[in-house]
Formats: sequence, structure tokens, C-alpha cells
Amino acid sequence: MPAAFSGKRLGLLLLLCLSLSGGSPADPTMTPQDASQSQANSLTKMQAGLNGESSALLGPDLTTQEFKQAIKANVSSVTFVEYEVLIPGVSGTSIEKNITLDSATGIELSCRLDSKYSYLKNLQMTWKRGNETIEHINKTENSWGIQLKILDNSKLGSYSCTLKGEEEISAIFHLQVPKIEGKEKPIVSYEGDTAVMICKSFGYTPIAWTWYRTNGSEQIAINDSLLADKYVINSISANVTHLKILKLTGEDDGVYWCEAAFELGKSKGRLKLKVLSFMVPLKPFLAIVAEVVILVTIIFLYEMYSKKKCAEDEKEFDQVEQL
Repeated sequence: MPAAFSGKRLGLLLLLCLSLSGGSPADPTMTPQDASQSQANSLTKMQAGLNGESSALLGPDLTTQEFKQAIKANVSSVTFVEYEVLIPGVSGTSIEKNITLDSATGIELSCRLDSKYSYLKNLQMTWKRGNETIEHINKTENSWGIQLKILDNSKLGSYSCTLKGEEEISAIFHLQVPKIEGKEKPIVSYEGDTAVMICKSFGYTPIAWTWYRTNGSEQIAINDSLLADKYVINSISANVTHLKILKLTGEDDGVYWCEAAFELGKSKGRLKLKVLSFMVPLKPFLAIVAEVVILVTIIFLYEMYSKKKCAEDEKEFDQVEQL
């Protein structure tokens, strides 16, 4: 009885091992080579499954080219934003319109003739970018446009529409990245003080800010981590950047640039720092003191001369009286 029970238990263990290893208990003809091949196939399937799971977890490996294609796909699905210029029917008139773009988008530029000049006939519209003629679409009888996919700064620049007929009328669209507000007037400070320069981007958020200092004809990037005892760069918000210059000297005098990086390009703002020595504000005071000293000296000499002459005159008068 114990022997029979032990045999049944061994049989159950064998069936369990076969089921876990992927084998079939009903296949009594499997040879050792077949079993080895079956285990190898099971391992291969397991590795393939693991690789598939790893790929699913990591996601697709987007290269730069694939990323650009993804941007193009996104832009192609976006509705084109329209910018329109109303053209007056006045010969020789040129209208300009600035369009600010900070990221990839689709735009439509349109030139429309004022309705009160709809009587003009035989009109020919030409769209150009520089000297390159661009194919346009006739939106209506008196409206013409072009569609552009702005993916990078190579598409920025000036686009013009010229309407020719009895008269020639034109309009120009300037596509540009956001402008950075610096400061037109120089920032004046004194040696030993601290100067703070500020740049702002209104309505658009830059990806990154970089500060430069002009050295002759070159612009040298300022690294505040390497020169922490001289420069401090911080931002109150993503649209504003500060450059703080510590312990000013005459060598800090010059032109500085703040550069904002956007998806479609970069834009710079210019600031000028004027560092004065403490003798500069004293010069007017010293000049006044010198003038006062000279004036007092002249008055003193005049008084001395007047007293001496008066004494001589009195002596001469006394001598005359004695005679």
C-alpha cells in the first residue's frame, strides 16, 4: 500500500513538471533530443515575449527625423490661420503687416481688393518671396491667397502680393519670431555697485534664455555657474530674465545681449551698461569749487590793491598839506 501510494505521488509530480515545462504527458514517444528542442523553442518564445514587453514599455524610439515627421503630421492636421490685408485701389501704395510666430503652424496669407474698387478689370495677382514666385489660390474674384506650413525658420521672411491692372498695388507680410524688449537708454551705475539688466518677451514663452557680452566684434556667452562671484542669471517667470553683475569695474562697461530661443528661431535684445567712477559726479562740484576759489582770490587781490592805493593817496595828501 505505501509503495502504490508512493508511485501515484511520483506520477502526479511527473505530470506537473511536464505541464509546467510545456511538454505533453500523452506523448510517450518524445526522445531526449525532442525534449531538448522543445525546451529551446520555449526559451526562444519566452525571450521574444520579454523583448515584446520591453518594447511596449519603452515605446517607439523616435529619432530626430521621426520627430520632425511627427511635427509635420501635426501641422498638416491643423487648420490654417488666416492673415488678411485689405488692398486700397491707390497706385503706388504698399501696405506692410508684421506676423509674429513662435512655433510650427499653418498660415494662410490673403490679399483682398477693397470692394469700392471692384470695377477694376483684367487684374493679375503675383505672390513672391524675394525673387521667387509662389503659386496662389483665387479665394474669390477679388481675393487671392497662399497657404504655408511653417515648420522652421527657413520659411520665415517677407512675402509680397502685387496686384497689376490699370494700376499696381502691393502688400508685404513679414513673418518673424517674437521680438525681445531690451532697453534703449544706457543703464548707468558706479564702480563697486551692482547692476541689474532685464529682458522680457511679451505674449510668447521662450524655450531658453542666453546672455552675451560684446567683446570687440564677438559676442561671448556668459556662464554664471563658472563666474558665480561675478554674474547671477535668474528668471522671475519664463518670459523674463535678469542678469545681475556684481562688483562693477570699468571693464564691465559695454554692450550686452539677451537671446531668447523659440521653436522657430532666436531673437535678441540689446542693452548698454555705462560704468562710472566716483570721480565723475565730483567733477562738476570740483569745477564749481575751483571757480569760487579763483573768484575769491581775485576779490582778495583787488581788496589788497585798493587798500594799498588808498594808503598811498592819503600819504601823498598829507605831504601836500604840510607844504
